[in-house]
Amino acid sequence: MHEELRAALAGLLDGLPPKQAAQAVDRLIANYRGRTPTDAPVLRDRADVAAYAAYRMPATFEAVRAALNAFAARVPDWSPATHVDIGGGTGAATWATAATWEGHHSTVLDWAQPALDLGQELAAKTLPDTTWQRQTIGEGLTVPAGTDLVTVSYVLGELRPEDRHAVVAAAAAAAKAVVLIEPGTPDGYLRIREARTQLTEAGLRIVAPCPHSDTCPIVPGEDWCHFSARVSRSSLHRQVKGGSLPYEDEKFSYVAATTLDATPAPARIVRKPQLRKGQVLLDLCTTDEGLQRTTVTKRHGTHYRKARDASWGDDWS
Repeated sequence: MHEELRAALAGLLDGLPPKQAAQAVDRLIANYRGRTPTDAPVLRDRADVAAYAAYRMPATFEAVRAALNAFAARVPDWSPATHVDIGGGTGAATWATAATWEGHHSTVLDWAQPALDLGQELAAKTLPDTTWQRQTIGEGLTVPAGTDLVTVSYVLGELRPEDRHAVVAAAAAAAKAVVLIEPGTPDGYLRIREARTQLTEAGLRIVAPCPHSDTCPIVPGEDWCHFSARVSRSSLHRQVKGGSLPYEDEKFSYVAATTLDATPAPARIVRKPQLRKGQVLLDLCTTDEGLQRTTVTKRHGTHYRKARDASWGDDWS
């Protein structure tokens, strides 16, 4: 889906003055990082939506795809037939879902009609089995019973606390699987942590990234759980926001929960592995011992080779 999405985004800012696009991006970044909870759409018009899509869709796509891949690894014989993307905007999470599984129908719910219109335009040739529906995101939201998968990406931080609670409750009440993604900031992690508790209290099991459904071992304020996805910068991306490197690393926090018969990994790598001469240091979140650091050396043989190839966010056993 990388190239299909980039092709769909190409030419999106034709006719939009670069200064206007950059100003829109600056404002939207402040909002998506969760600084301004609101009860109104953040994306207000075509210029906002075009700037958002050009700058944020590739990064959002990669973050959501990483979270979905981690979940899919725990349910390898399952795929969704129905998918609802709450607050999906221009559809980045829907593109990521299509990159993870085939043969499902997606419904994108959002309260900003300009975002839905552009999302439908971008996806018309590649994701035809998608419904784009205007819907208030918050209290009163419902998800069709029996929905297989619900995604909520980079949305909770835009909402008031009562609306966040309502969105997570609606997803938990209806879906077999719920995957929530937020920016990989301390505040984003706290929103994911709060939603994680809400999901477990509703009876869902956590299968990623956590190796268990018990209380998160991280002490709030001292650290936060987040991961990283590499995003290639296109010429369109550089046009909107600049940057000399050909890539950026998108930091994100997430949780995946399900009613399916699924077992989480025994442990997960929660920091970038540190390579030393003859050894690899791994920071892990484990099933029974919480957070711990383990050292894998050459004498561990195949485990050592596995550790040298391991990445931040991978399962570990």
